[in-house]
Amino acid sequence: MPKTQKHETPAEQPAESPPMESAQKPQTQSFPIVGIGASAGGLEALEQFFTNMPGDSHIAFVIIQHLSPKHKSIMGELLQKRTTMQVFEVQDGMTIAPDCIYLNPPDKQVIIIDNTLQLLESVKTQGIHLPIDTFFRSLSEDQGEKAICIVLSGTGSDGTQGLKAIKGAGGMTMVQDEHQAKYDGMPRSAIDSGQVDYVLPVENMPAELLKYVQHSYIEGPAKTSLLTNQFQNYASKIFALIRSQTGHDFSHYKQTTILRRIERRMAVHQIDRLTDYLHYLQQTSAEVDILFKEMLIGVTNFFRDPEAFAVLADQVLPSLLTRKPSDMPLRVWTPGCSTGEEAYSIAILLAELMEQLNKHLSVQIFASDLDAEAIDFARSAVYPESIAADVSSQRLQRFFIKEENTYQVKKQIRDMVVFAVQNLVKDPPFSRLDLICCRNLLIYMDAALQKQLFPLFHYTLVPDGVLFLGPSESIGEFTDLFRPLNTKWKFFARRETKIAEMYVSPAMPFFERRTPPSQEIRGNTPSPGIDLRRLTEKIALEHYTLPCVLLNERSQILYTIGAVDRYLRLTPGEPNFNIVQMAREGLRYKLSAAIQKATKLQTTVVVQGLRVKQNGDYCVVDITVRPLAEPTSAPGFLLVVFEEQYVKHCNAPGDTAQQEKEMDPRVMSLEQELQSTKEYLQTMIEELETSNEELKSMNEELQSVNEELQSTNEELETSKEELQSTNEELMTVNTELQHKVEELSRSNSDINNLLASTDIGTIFLDCSLRIKRFTPSMAKIFNLIQSDVGRPMSDITSTIDNEQLYQDAKEVLDTLIRKEQEILTKNGAWYSIRIMPYRTVENVIDGVVMSFVDVSQLKQAEIAERDARIYTANMIEVVREPLLLLDADLRVRAANTVFYRTFQMTPESMLNKHIYDAGDRQWDIPELRTFLEEIIPHNTTFEDYKVEYTFPTTGTRTIRLNARRIEQEGRRPHLILLTIEVTPHE
Repeated sequence: MPKTQKHETPAEQPAESPPMESAQKPQTQSFPIVGIGASAGGLEALEQFFTNMPGDSHIAFVIIQHLSPKHKSIMGELLQKRTTMQVFEVQDGMTIAPDCIYLNPPDKQVIIIDNTLQLLESVKTQGIHLPIDTFFRSLSEDQGEKAICIVLSGTGSDGTQGLKAIKGAGGMTMVQDEHQAKYDGMPRSAIDSGQVDYVLPVENMPAELLKYVQHSYIEGPAKTSLLTNQFQNYASKIFALIRSQTGHDFSHYKQTTILRRIERRMAVHQIDRLTDYLHYLQQTSAEVDILFKEMLIGVTNFFRDPEAFAVLADQVLPSLLTRKPSDMPLRVWTPGCSTGEEAYSIAILLAELMEQLNKHLSVQIFASDLDAEAIDFARSAVYPESIAADVSSQRLQRFFIKEENTYQVKKQIRDMVVFAVQNLVKDPPFSRLDLICCRNLLIYMDAALQKQLFPLFHYTLVPDGVLFLGPSESIGEFTDLFRPLNTKWKFFARRETKIAEMYVSPAMPFFERRTPPSQEIRGNTPSPGIDLRRLTEKIALEHYTLPCVLLNERSQILYTIGAVDRYLRLTPGEPNFNIVQMAREGLRYKLSAAIQKATKLQTTVVVQGLRVKQNGDYCVVDITVRPLAEPTSAPGFLLVVFEEQYVKHCNAPGDTAQQEKEMDPRVMSLEQELQSTKEYLQTMIEELETSNEELKSMNEELQSVNEELQSTNEELETSKEELQSTNEELMTVNTELQHKVEELSRSNSDINNLLASTDIGTIFLDCSLRIKRFTPSMAKIFNLIQSDVGRPMSDITSTIDNEQLYQDAKEVLDTLIRKEQEILTKNGAWYSIRIMPYRTVENVIDGVVMSFVDVSQLKQAEIAERDARIYTANMIEVVREPLLLLDADLRVRAANTVFYRTFQMTPESMLNKHIYDAGDRQWDIPELRTFLEEIIPHNTTFEDYKVEYTFPTTGTRTIRLNARRIEQEGRRPHLILLTIEVTPHE
């Protein structure tokens, strides 16, 4: 079989080589790319996998292993024996091709960009090498929904974070059954993430993989147009199933995203028709829950988008902390928090900044999500060691606790965050927030749902509060609610603008509709901020450069330009600035009609040829009434422009008199009657206008009262909403506390049962040596009852010397050096006492702990053994014949005085020596050997064994040996008691 191959340059590669042809020519048809992560025990799993994988599957495989940089791998040669696919070691810039296997080189990171494999220098974080996570993440970014990853046997948790990224992109994840894996660390960590589609034995993986890649989902949206049309018919039914089982509605999530998630689940189950999948959902409630979790897309990691978090740490959070009063909490909300990494990231940044700024505030971070399992995971705050790729070593050391293959967030950070299951659309929001971090959630919602959420965010933020969105999200049309702080990383500040009623949806029961106070301009006073002089002069100079007047919506004069006194005059009595009342004779009625028409139609009205009487003269004037459209906040403003055509002088007084005389008296009578009628009508009009003004004034007063009442009602509604939000927050905090109380209660019960079962008396004292807690066994030593908690230990009577015990405890607290001793109580019991400092989980000394172990039986056994030794020694000395006590190895353990005197020997030459080596080896007698080594082992007793031997000091003697084998209890070796009767040689 061929060995592992390496791609060559185009000039070197033979033309007939299929892999290089694929590398040189662009692929006209896409193909799946499968990333496989393996470590310890992975070789066996890979061999099984490729033994069952066909060589013409049109799939490319990239295998990432943990390799030693100093050891040359022979993995390629071993795998080549199991498959017909060609095996290559990855080179920098190599284009990937189907039906090929690629192996990562030692001490290099592999990533994929545009179907091209790239090599990077290997980087270790906290001593952890994470090549699998690195490749899986790049695979998710490059292949998106087509990405596929497989995790095989290995230690640690490498691959878990990358697997989650692939699942978030819509790809497929597969993991070896942890019971089959030789090392289950990597498979178990991946399975615990809850993001795995298949958990299979290795030999079953190829068949499921082939079924999956043959589904239309892998071909992409282009081949699913029919499915898209079908989806419209079945979407409501699928949403109804999810809503009935989970209580959550996805009808306003982006339909393309929902469609692809449903297609992915169909591909996992190899279902081609929506009708079949709907039927499968109706029959399988577990699949409804899985589809629900698929749509949540819970993918996150610590400090996601590091540049965005750098802006948050350097610009946004310092500003929030600086302007926040010390007696008020800083409140943050992270909706859609998933497994909590983002919430903890913000907590870490706040902890660092408060230390840098030397300003310590109470921090409340509310983290919410629809997924209850994700919230439970976040509360535990235990993450795989592969988070070292996202969290710096300094932060890991300061804010995390390392436990085997995991990191747990320290209590200091956990206490800042409160987790809650919450529906962002239906449930009441948190209020009085300084920061909302809603990242990569809005991109999955349609415009209608976003239109509800942005006013909601505006409502919950304090003035100048900050909204933090994902890099692909924007505030869209809601520029009146938020102003940009950083457009690249999507930081927006709340504007001081009332929420328009059009934005508020009745789907939010907690968010009441509000009618903003009237913006009507009353009297002659325009809206604040409008420069009438500049505005009027600007329009008149641009369009007419003629005498003109600016009117409000009630035809009252606000500003004039030019010689308008030729056309207007002050009326007698109280000044009246109504232009109709001030108009000169011949101008009033036409001007009133033109103003009404221009106001009604919002168009420019021109009236020509009006004869206006001016101090006995007549002139012809054209008037133009133009609505003022520029100040949108002041509707109803009009500009009246006067343009004079010519002036006709009156005749001389004599001529006039002559004309009047020549006029018909009847005409003069009619003119007088007409003038009288005009004056009467004018008087009536003035009276009606006065009444109308009074009615308007009363109406304005009523309107003002109504607005005040409405404002008061709005304040009450706001207070109600704030109370409701506060109540929700209290319920959330209460739920969190309830969880902690239950955990504490269980832990307390476990500790009590453990201490009670050991029958070891234990007493816990604080730094003042006052009793904090004790076990039931302590009642045998101290006269303790539950009400003694809090009393000084020296006040309690006991069966031992309490004063000395108190001094010992004080000494341990001062020196932090543990003490151990044995004491005898007044009732004759012996106890072993151990006194040691009490350390909290934060390694803080908080008193002492004393444990009492009853060793009375052990002491009694020691005394009994000592007494037995004394008794045995006395018994040996009483015997009048020489006597030896030997152990099983025939070493001398004891001898009496008679023996030493008879054979003229000393204890130094005998004790603890082998009987044959004792003295000058005079006891190395063949007959004695036979007696001790052959006869005694088979007999418990033996008497009168006769031996004759010539001793160097005493001459020839006849000795009679009597022996008894003494068996001891337990497993201890036996002893031999040997008496010697000495007689002269016969």
